Amino acid sequence: MAHTVRVCYLALIFIIMSLLVKGKIDVCKRGDVTVKPSYEISLGSAVNISCSLKPKQGCSPRSSTNKLILYQRNRTIKLQNGDSLSTQVSGLPLGTTLFLCKLTCSGGVEIRICGAEISVGVVPEQPQNLSCIQKGEHGTTACTWDRGRDTHLYTTYTLQLNGPNNSTWQKQCNHCHHLDLGINLTPESPESSYVAMVTAINNLGSASSFPFTFTFMDIVIPVPPWDIKIKFVNASVSRCSLQWRDEAQVLQNRLRYRPRNSRSWNMVNTTHAKGRHDFLDLKPFTEYEFQISSKLHPNKSIWSDWSETLKIQTPEEEPTGMLDVWYMKQNIDYNRQQISLYWKNLSVSEARGKILHYQVTLLEVAGGKATLQNITEYTSWTWVIPRTKKWAVAVSAVNSKGSSWPTRINITDLCEAELLVPGQVSANSGGVDNIMVTWEAPGKAAPAVQQYVVEWRELHPGVVMQTPVNWLRSPPYNMSALISENIKPYICYEIRVHALSGGQGGCNSTWGNSKHKAPLSGPYINAITEENGSIFIAWDEIPAQEQMGCILRYRIYWKEQDSNSQPQTCEIPYKFPPNSHPIDSLQPRVTYVLWMTALTADGESAPGKKREFYLQGQVNWSTFVAPSICIGIIMVGIFSVHYIRQKVFVLLSALRPQWCSRQIPDPANSSWATTYPIMEEKTQLHVDRLLTDWPTSEEPEPLVISEVLHQVAPVVRHPLRPKWPEKGRGVQGHYPSEEDSASSPPPPRALTAETGQLVDLYKVLGSRGPHSRPGNPASPLTVLPVDYLPTHEGYLPSNIDYLPSHEAPITDPLEELEPQHISLSIFPSSSLHPLTSCGEKLTLDRLKMGSSSLML
Repeated sequence: MAHTVRVCYLALIFIIMSLLVKGKIDVCKRGDVTVKPSYEISLGSAVNISCSLKPKQGCSPRSSTNKLILYQRNRTIKLQNGDSLSTQVSGLPLGTTLFLCKLTCSGGVEIRICGAEISVGVVPEQPQNLSCIQKGEHGTTACTWDRGRDTHLYTTYTLQLNGPNNSTWQKQCNHCHHLDLGINLTPESPESSYVAMVTAINNLGSASSFPFTFTFMDIVIPVPPWDIKIKFVNASVSRCSLQWRDEAQVLQNRLRYRPRNSRSWNMVNTTHAKGRHDFLDLKPFTEYEFQISSKLHPNKSIWSDWSETLKIQTPEEEPTGMLDVWYMKQNIDYNRQQISLYWKNLSVSEARGKILHYQVTLLEVAGGKATLQNITEYTSWTWVIPRTKKWAVAVSAVNSKGSSWPTRINITDLCEAELLVPGQVSANSGGVDNIMVTWEAPGKAAPAVQQYVVEWRELHPGVVMQTPVNWLRSPPYNMSALISENIKPYICYEIRVHALSGGQGGCNSTWGNSKHKAPLSGPYINAITEENGSIFIAWDEIPAQEQMGCILRYRIYWKEQDSNSQPQTCEIPYKFPPNSHPIDSLQPRVTYVLWMTALTADGESAPGKKREFYLQGQVNWSTFVAPSICIGIIMVGIFSVHYIRQKVFVLLSALRPQWCSRQIPDPANSSWATTYPIMEEKTQLHVDRLLTDWPTSEEPEPLVISEVLHQVAPVVRHPLRPKWPEKGRGVQGHYPSEEDSASSPPPPRALTAETGQLVDLYKVLGSRGPHSRPGNPASPLTVLPVDYLPTHEGYLPSNIDYLPSHEAPITDPLEELEPQHISLSIFPSSSLHPLTSCGEKLTLDRLKMGSSSLML
């Protein structure tokens, strides 16, 4: 099987070579191209190129003469008729240039004849910096050199090594600068010399390097140390030992180490270390990197490569340094106060281990006795203490080895000393994540200032103690600070500068941001209330993420609803609390539309949600009381004059309503109504029946009533016993008994003096014929009996003349029937319309009289 595969492999190689030979023959089957003196020439030399056709390889006999063309990189350099062509070429560049010969006949088609490549190069330069090394005692010897400039020709390098006892080793490579001889030099004769040389050869010439002479110690590079480890005695960083393994011939070592976060190395050289070195300057709880290198001889040997890196963390130690503690104080009530302590983490070099917790001790300043000890894992602590005593707090950090020195501070009012208040505090953007804070010294108290503390926190209205605080300390000669810790763009910060001197302090504050733009939205008006003719607007704060920096002021807009006029505005400086503002310049009984915007240093926000409000308004009594008093005083002065008062009374008498005049007395005030009150009780004329609807259209046709005033002779009535209708019967159903008929005069059928004074004074019922017209004085007046009056309640009863007359005093007929003057009244009356004697018609549907009053 293996034999068969081998045969197939050889057959494949033969076929490939045959094709290549055939291709070569096919390429130049029509002619040849020759180059003299050589296909490889030095830079600047000339060369002769000839092209000739083989017999019977030219154009056909029917065609014209053969034309040969010589191309150099697709550029024609020679054109000649015939079977051959020759030319000289010079100035060729470094590298390889292709020349191609072609034949063209009468058809213009070019036929490839043959071609040639000419290489232009230089003589090899002398190899430089020849050196040889052997890695480890059991490694092989290899040499390297610098070739110099490129020859652009095929160049061979030969490395030859001559050793003791006429031993020689030689090896070649093409276009190389490194060559491994593959031999191992032993340390049996460490002082024996070896000579190495490298030679470069091409068609233009050769060059050899200078001999390089060395010994075994000179070229052997030890293997890098391995199995590196470190040990800490008693888990203490003060006593640690680095250990490793080396080759037996190593006499010197060098060590380098550094903290992991450092870029520079610390170097240590040691001789005859025997694979061990002790460190005394390592820092606790720090991650280090270690590397080791070795060599065989302090002066002759070559340093080995660096070993693999060993990474290890040193043990913990007791913390050093003191915590940077800051605090805030806020009064809860008259007897209690809340203190909030904040402190910064210790640096790695100060913590010297993992901080497990912090210990907070609360002490009374007077007695120095610890009132409270607390342990927390956080960097803040809050507690409520009495305001009646002076307090101090001590804070220390604790790790597995111990605790740091406590930082003690006295709890005082950091802003109570007015002489220590810094002046002109300002904050300007120092970049995207920085704010530059500047201030002025506190006047005469500046020499007493021991340090400045710049404190900042995100501005959240109404939230003080819960907001995380940041701070930095500045020496007393600095009047500026660049704050960058926890600074974000488009966030407003409250910045406060404290000047501290002993146990006292003064402070001043401002607002600032690192970057700002116009707010994303305006405030939302949540309530509008009216009070004393003004309105109070209350709004919600813009969310912190939409403020986009420090808000400088608010702007309130308002205008009348559906008005095209420009809105009125009012600007309010940004402050908190309260979030409310009054507006006084609004008109009552008007609906207004109100909205708000917020402004930063970069511009104005979009309008907030609009609210409508209708202002009710209140009567301003002061505008009426003062004129009323003035008018009253003037009227009193005018009416104090008798003449004016008399004229006014005359005018008022002329304007008095007719129902108030003496011509038409009120029946309610008549002697009949006051003399016989029993009649009202028995008739039981209810008030609600007086207000019933008028008769419908089915009632009799209204009668025309004319008012006639004439004098009637007095009549003396005999006492008669009244006959009132029985209960449940109307006035129209009353019939007198026989005794009454015998003793009483007959019922009246016409208007006479016997009907009594009241009827004579009020009513004469007249009936006109069907052809009579209202207002016609020629129409005959027909006197109707009083009994004809309808007996519905509200009208005069038909038996009103039979009322007893002996119980009422007889009024003077002259007084009642004196000539009357009907005056024209301009005052309307809801109870009785005036009755005139000018022929005006009055219908019964407009007349309604009850037992108490007469109403029209």
